Amino acid sequence: MTAITTSYRTCPRSGLQFESQAEKLMIANAVTAVVALLVGGILAIGVVLTRWPEVHWLAADTFYMVLTAHGIDMLIYWMIFFEVAVLYFCSSTLLRCRIATPKVAWVAFALMLIGAVVNNYAVFKGSSSVMMTSYVPMMAEPAFYLGLILFAVGALIACFVFFGTLVIAKRDKTYQGSVPLVTFGAVVAAIIAVFTIVSGAIILIPTFFMSIGWVKSVDPLVYRTIWWAFGHSSQQINVAAHISIWYAVAAIAFGAKPMSERVSRGAFLLYILFLQLASAHHLLSDPGVGTAWKVVNTSYFMYFAVLASMIHGLTIPGAIEVAQRKKGFNNGLFEWLRKAPWGNPTFSGMFISLIGFGFLGGISGVMMGTEQLNMIIHNTVYVPGHFHATVVVGTSLTFMAFTYFLIPVLFKREMINPGLAKIQPYLYGFSMYFFCLVMMGAGTLGVPRRHWDLSFSGAAMAYEWPGAAYLLMGLVGIAGVSAIAGGAIYIYVTVGSILWGRKLDAGSKSARFTPIPPTAPSAVAQSYGSAGFAAPGTFVLAMVFLVAFVLYYFINWKYLSQVWGLS
Repeated sequence: MTAITTSYRTCPRSGLQFESQAEKLMIANAVTAVVALLVGGILAIGVVLTRWPEVHWLAADTFYMVLTAHGIDMLIYWMIFFEVAVLYFCSSTLLRCRIATPKVAWVAFALMLIGAVVNNYAVFKGSSSVMMTSYVPMMAEPAFYLGLILFAVGALIACFVFFGTLVIAKRDKTYQGSVPLVTFGAVVAAIIAVFTIVSGAIILIPTFFMSIGWVKSVDPLVYRTIWWAFGHSSQQINVAAHISIWYAVAAIAFGAKPMSERVSRGAFLLYILFLQLASAHHLLSDPGVGTAWKVVNTSYFMYFAVLASMIHGLTIPGAIEVAQRKKGFNNGLFEWLRKAPWGNPTFSGMFISLIGFGFLGGISGVMMGTEQLNMIIHNTVYVPGHFHATVVVGTSLTFMAFTYFLIPVLFKREMINPGLAKIQPYLYGFSMYFFCLVMMGAGTLGVPRRHWDLSFSGAAMAYEWPGAAYLLMGLVGIAGVSAIAGGAIYIYVTVGSILWGRKLDAGSKSARFTPIPPTAPSAVAQSYGSAGFAAPGTFVLAMVFLVAFVLYYFINWKYLSQVWGLS
C-alpha cells in the first residue's frame, strides 16, 4: 500500500499551520456543507411561501416532501459536514500535527456523502415525506433510513479520526499542558456526537429492518424516546461546536483570552453531563413517560446545562470587553462594544449569533422545557420559531461568520465583494431574529406547527383564527424571504471567492510540524472596569438578559392561567 505523503504549510495571514491531508479534508467537508446549505435554502423558499397564507404556494404532497428535505439538509447535512471540518481544524490545525489515518478519514467522508445523496434521493422520489422525525408507524422507503445510517457511520468514523489526531498531537508533543480551550470545546462536541450517533443507530437500524420486512414492528413510544436522544442531541453537537468558534473568534479578532479557563472548561463539562437530558422536553406531552422522569430531566438536570450556556454567554463577551479595555476603550460601560470591528463579518456574525442565541433561543428553550408551559405551545409554530433561534441564529450564522475567516486562511483566496460580505450577517441575522419572534407569536396564538393550510379550507369543522394569526404568518413569510436573501449572499460570496477570488500566497511549506510556542500567562484584568468588575458592561448585559428571562417566564404563566377555566 502506498504511503500518503504529508507536508505542513504556515499561513502568512494567520500564523496557523495546516497539514496537507487535513487541509484537503477540511475543504471537502466544508464545501459539501455549503452545497447542502444551498439545497436546503432553495427548499426553504417553498416552505415559507406555502406557510405565508396569502401566497400558499405548494400543493400539500409537495409541501411535505419539501419540508422533509429542508429539515434534513439543514439540520443534519449542512451542520455535520461543517462540524467535521471544524473538528479537523481544532485538532490538526490548532495543535499543529498531522491528521490520524487520512485514508480512513476519506472513507468517512465518502460514507457521509453517499448517505446524504441516498437519503435525498429517497425523499425527492416523493414516497418518504415523513419529516426529519420520521415517526413510526408512518414509514419511508428503505433508502431513506439506509442513507441516514450510512451518513451516521461516516460521521462516527470522523469523530474517531478526530480523537486519534489528539493522540498523535499528545504523542508528538506539539503542544504543552492542556489542549487549547477551542480544541477542548471540540472534544466536548465530538463526545456528544458519539452519544448522538449511537442513539440514532439504536433506533434507525431496527426501523430500517422494519421497512424491508425483517422486523414486524417498532414501538412508537420507544422510537420517539430514543429518536429524540438522537434528534435533540444533534443540536447539542451544534451548541458545543459554535461556542468553540465563539471563543476562537474572540481570540482571532481581539486577542481575547478567557476570563477563567477553568470556569469555561467546567461549563463545557456540564454539557457532556446534562445537555442531552433536555431531549425530554420533546416528550412532555407523551402519556407513556412518567411525570417524575419528565420533571427531573427538564428542570433540575437541564438547569445545569442552562447554567453552562449562561457561563459561556458571560465569559465570551466578557473576554472581549477585557481585551478592548486593555487597548484603551474604557469610556463608559460600552465604548468597548461601540469600538468593536462591526465591519468585520467574522466578528459581527459571531456577536449577532451570540445575542440571538441567548435571548431568543435560550429564554424560549427554558420556557418550553417547563412541563406546564410546554402545553400551551406544544406542536405549534412556536417550536420551529425556537429552534430557528438556536440552530439558525446560533449555529448557522456562527458557521457563516467563521467561513469569512477561512476563505483567505484555508482556501487561500481573496474574498470577492467584501461590501456584500459586511452586510450579510446583519441581513441574515436580523431577518432571522424577526422570523423567530413572529413565529413564536403565531405559536402562542396556537397556529399548528406542520399543517399545510392554516385556514383548514375544505375541512368539515373549520377553525376561524384571529386576524393576528394571519398577519403574523404573513410576517413569517416576509422575514423568511429576507433571510433566504441573506443566505444567498453568503453562498454567492463564499462560492464566488473560492472559484473566482484572487489566489493568495499559500505560505511556506515544510516536511515537519512546528510545535505551538509556549506563551506567557495572561495578566489578571482586575484593574479594568469599575467597582471591582473586570467587565462591567458585560455584567449589565447579563442583568438585562436576566430581567428579560424573568419577565417572559411569568408572562407565559399568565397565558397558561387563561386556559385553566377549560377544566
